[in-house]
Amino acid sequence: MAAIKAKEIEKNKYEFEFLIEKEVFDAEVNKVYRKNVSKMNVPGFRKGKAPKHIIEKLYGTTVFYDEALDNLLPTAYETALASTKLEAVSRPEIDIVSIDEKGVALKAQVWVKPVVEISAYKGLEVVKEAVVVTDEDVMKDIDATRERNSRMLTVEGRSAQNGDQAVIDFEGFLDGIAFEGGKGEKYPLELGSGSFIPGFEEQIVGKNVGDEFDIDVTFPEDYGAENLAGKSVVFKIKLHELKVKELPALDDEFVKDVSEFNTVDEYKADIKAKITERREKEAESKLENAILDALLANTTVDIPACMIEQEIDGYIRDYEYRLKSQGASLEMYFQYTGMTMEKFRESFKAEAEKQVKTRLALGKIVKLEKIKALKKDIEAEYKKIAEGYNVDIETVKSSIPESGISEDIVLRKAVDLIKENAVITTK
Repeated sequence: MAAIKAKEIEKNKYEFEFLIEKEVFDAEVNKVYRKNVSKMNVPGFRKGKAPKHIIEKLYGTTVFYDEALDNLLPTAYETALASTKLEAVSRPEIDIVSIDEKGVALKAQVWVKPVVEISAYKGLEVVKEAVVVTDEDVMKDIDATRERNSRMLTVEGRSAQNGDQAVIDFEGFLDGIAFEGGKGEKYPLELGSGSFIPGFEEQIVGKNVGDEFDIDVTFPEDYGAENLAGKSVVFKIKLHELKVKELPALDDEFVKDVSEFNTVDEYKADIKAKITERREKEAESKLENAILDALLANTTVDIPACMIEQEIDGYIRDYEYRLKSQGASLEMYFQYTGMTMEKFRESFKAEAEKQVKTRLALGKIVKLEKIKALKKDIEAEYKKIAEGYNVDIETVKSSIPESGISEDIVLRKAVDLIKENAVITTK
C-alpha cells in the first residue's frame, strides 16, 4: 500500500482517507452471505438455499455490508494508520465516503500524540530534604509501642485530673427537657482529650468517684445538630470510676517482650535505623517529585482532552476496584457523599493532566536520549512483579504484555537520567 497522506484539521487532530479494495470487500460480503444465508427465510426457496442476488433484491443490496465492514475495518484502519506514521491516542471516528467500482472509500479522524517541547532537562536545580533523626524521634516511636502495651489502673485516694479516664453516666437537658443523643452510661472519657464540647471535660476535673453533679455548657454555633447549635444546656453527671494509663518501663525486659533485641541500646539503634531508612525513602520520593515538577515547568505541550479523559477513566476503574474489595460500589459512594459522576471525574482532572504531561515529557527524553529497555531489564521487572505477588513468572508474562513492561522501564530510566544530571542542594 502506498503511504497515505493525512491532514491536520485542528490542533493534534488528523484526517485521512483509505480504501478497502472492491475484490477484498466483495469476498468478505460473500463470506458474510454464506454465514447468514441459513438463517434467512426467502419465499420460494428452502431455508439456506436462496441465492445471494435474490436476498439482496428482497432485503436491499447493502444487506451484508455492515457485517462485512465490521470484519474488515480493524485491519484496514491499522494498516492505513501505520502508513500515515501518526501516533494515535484515541479511537478513530470513521465515515464511509463512497462504495463504488473501486471499493469502499473511508475517512478517519483521530487524535494524535502531541508535539512536546522541553527547554531543558539536564542541570535542573532542586532541593533535597536532609534526613535527620533525633533522640526525640526515637523516643516518640518507642513511646507509641509502650502505649500499645499499656494497662489501665484504677485511681484511688484523689480527685480527677487531666489525663485520667473518667467512667461517667451523663444526660443532657435543654430547657429542662432531655434531648436526643445526649445520654450515655459508663462512658470512658479521657479528660483533656477534647473529645466532648468545650467546657465539658474541664468541669469533671477535681471531682471525686461517687460524685453526682451538673455541668453547664454551651454548644458551638456551628454544631451539627441545628436544635442544639449555640444553645446552653445542662448535663447531669455521675462519676463512677477514675483510671490512669500505666506505661511499661523502658528496660531490657520490655525490649525482649516487644522485639528481637536484648537491650535498650540495641532496640534504640534499630528504631533509629528504621526511621532513617523510612525518611530517606520519603526524601527520595519528594526529590523525584521536585525534579518532575521542574521538568514540567520546562515543558510545553498541548494535550488532547481525550488523553486526560482516558487517564481519568483509569483512576475511576482503580477506585471502583478498591470499593468492590471493601464490599461497596461507586453507586453507594455517590449516595453517601452526594457526589455525582461529573464532579467525581472533575476531582481527578488536575492530577490526570499532570500525569499525562509527565509521561509525554519523559517519553520525549526517551526519544532524545535513545533510551532502550534491555532484555535483562524486562526479565528483572517480570521477576520483581512475580515475587511481589507470589505468583509464577510465566503467569505474569501472560498477563502483562512486554510492551507495557518496556514502557515503564524506559520512563524509569529517563527519570534516573534527569536525576543524575540535576543540581541537587541538600537542606
